[in-house]
Amino acid sequence: MPRTRKRRRETLRVPRSAELLPEYDRGTVPEGLVTRRVLRDMGLSPGDNDGPVAILRCRLCATRPNWSCRHPTRGFLLRVDLARPKRVPTLAQELALDRAMAARSTCPTCSRRYYFCLPLRKVGCCDPCAQGYEPTPGTYVPITTPVCHRLAA
Repeated sequence: MPRTRKRRRETLRVPRSAELLPEYDRGTVPEGLVTRRVLRDMGLSPGDNDGPVAILRCRLCATRPNWSCRHPTRGFLLRVDLARPKRVPTLAQELALDRAMAARSTCPTCSRRYYFCLPLRKVGCCDPCAQGYEPTPGTYVPITTPVCHRLAA
């Protein structure tokens, strides 16, 4: 029995126009425009940017200058001058996050805190308690370590 051929997806070709956002190829982006990932690496958040001001075209569309880039690999460019520094969490927020992570990584049966999150919804306890064996000392936090080790330092 012969195999059926897969149909190619029809590409939506939209001609470039002045009404759409300006599009730049990689390496031709003007100064002051960066992607969200580059903003994060710089320690900034989008801040007052209401939305993207330009589109970073994907590599495939770089060979098609007359068509607009509609691929999911395109990037949206934001202005650096409108970006703000990232917010720093307060000590109370860090304490709340540490307590939440402690609740996810502490076994309710043996009260050991592990270095990883436990499957409490599915199993209900840690794997050594469920299987009935003693855990190795390198997998859990010793009791002498303070709960708020980040705040103690």
